[in-house]
Amino acid sequence: MQTRALGADFGVGIGERWFEDYHAGAVYEYGYVTVSADDMLEFARRFDPQPIHVDPEFAAGGPYGGLIGSGWHSGALAMRLLADHYLSRVASLGSPGVDELRWQVPLRAGDTLRLRTTIVEARPSRSKPDRGVLVTDVELINQDDGRPISFRAVNFLLRRPT
Repeated sequence: MQTRALGADFGVGIGERWFEDYHAGAVYEYGYVTVSADDMLEFARRFDPQPIHVDPEFAAGGPYGGLIGSGWHSGALAMRLLADHYLSRVASLGSPGVDELRWQVPLRAGDTLRLRTTIVEARPSRSKPDRGVLVTDVELINQDDGRPISFRAVNFLLRRPT
């Protein structure tokens, strides 16, 4: 998957990015990735084999008028773009979870997607001075500005060594 920054990006690369490089209010966009029918079907067959995702005849009579991608496929695509562009390779310590997870529009074959991240909060940890807490609104956006997935992520990041 070959993607790129769409506009402003961090002042340092992903391999040099520490907690201090994330600033509340900053918005970054990355893209594009296009979803194929084969990718959607392969993911659904492996991880979410509901008929709406794997059975074209069943899906044609459903509320979406055809096959739709699994919401978890949307999540996996968003995670890939986050890992490729947003989360530090030297400072990321994982996440305790996400909040406000929403699937607003179905993922469809042929969708061209971009990722938007908005830093909501970046604060030093109260209990562990070597790290900070990063809160990010994450949106996977299709070509029609619909959002196959959005969520609020919390991440722990190491602070820049002195």
